[in-house]
Amino acid sequence: MISSNSLVLLACVAVAVVLILGLFNMMRGGSANLSQKLMRLRVLLQFLAIIFIMGVVWWRSA
Repeated sequence: MISSNSLVLLACVAVAVVLILGLFNMMRGGSANLSQKLMRLRVLLQFLAIIFIMGVVWWRSA
């Protein structure tokens, strides 16, 4: 089973990877459509990461 620390780390790494891909695509003049999709995905992943972090904090305080 995945530990809570691993889940939070995985969520944060996923956000960072998508952010870097989106920035790289914008910097090299890639498709604006792809950049927009990547940034939307980043926002979704950030939301999930925050939910995971808040869940872990709640779980450990209980």
